Amino acid sequence: MTATETSSAATGLPYTADEMMTVAAARALRGDKRCFVGIGLPSAAANLARTTHAPELVLVYESGTLGSKPNRLPASIGDGILAETADAVISVPEVFNYWLQPGRIDIGFLGAAQLDRYGNINTTVIGGDYAHPKVRLPGAGGAPEIAASCGEVFVVVRQSRRSFVERVDFVTSFGHGRGHGERAALGLRGAGPTMVITDLGVMRPDASGELTLVAVHPGVTAAQVREATGWDLKAATDIEVTEPPTDAELSALRALQGAS
Repeated sequence: MTATETSSAATGLPYTADEMMTVAAARALRGDKRCFVGIGLPSAAANLARTTHAPELVLVYESGTLGSKPNRLPASIGDGILAETADAVISVPEVFNYWLQPGRIDIGFLGAAQLDRYGNINTTVIGGDYAHPKVRLPGAGGAPEIAASCGEVFVVVRQSRRSFVERVDFVTSFGHGRGHGERAALGLRGAGPTMVITDLGVMRPDASGELTLVAVHPGVTAAQVREATGWDLKAATDIEVTEPPTDAELSALRALQGAS
């Protein structure tokens, strides 16, 4: 069992680190926003938000389902429950051409294999070069377009020095580049990553686009977050402590997971 998968029994808390991360990510979603959802941790957080405090949240999946309302976590974007519970099902080109690229999606919710200090995401290759990497990852999917065109992007990812690196091995999805206005200079529509939620805390970009620690989860220190980061992580002057999950949030999340 890794530190990021620590059980509630090991920590003495009535929830796991993953549950805290998912609840914190869900809380970031509010109102009737249109949210483009990735599978895995982003999907868990988005569906938790929809089933608790944000029932008007519109979930859009890459497979062409608009307004999906699954009662369990989908196994993939091709899971039939997304189409069965959707307000509409359209083609994949329509999702990108008519919804995403024109700027009609408020929030993109993404995961990452690697993330750097400016919020650039790698889900393509690790180590070596593109043709001969040490590890070849699942790839981009729709993430580059999500990162480029959504109003803003939330990233949810387990934190370690392997995943939080000084510079990603490959930029799959553009965050803030090397910072200092590079994103705007490229003419990208959206604001890029505005929040990164991990199993240790929460980060937001500063004025230059560099990620800054703004909150830690209960029982976690800023020193622990820095130790799990592959660069000299900036921190806010007053670091907040995340509110623990409520019983209602945990029950709703476990129901979604248990039905999967």
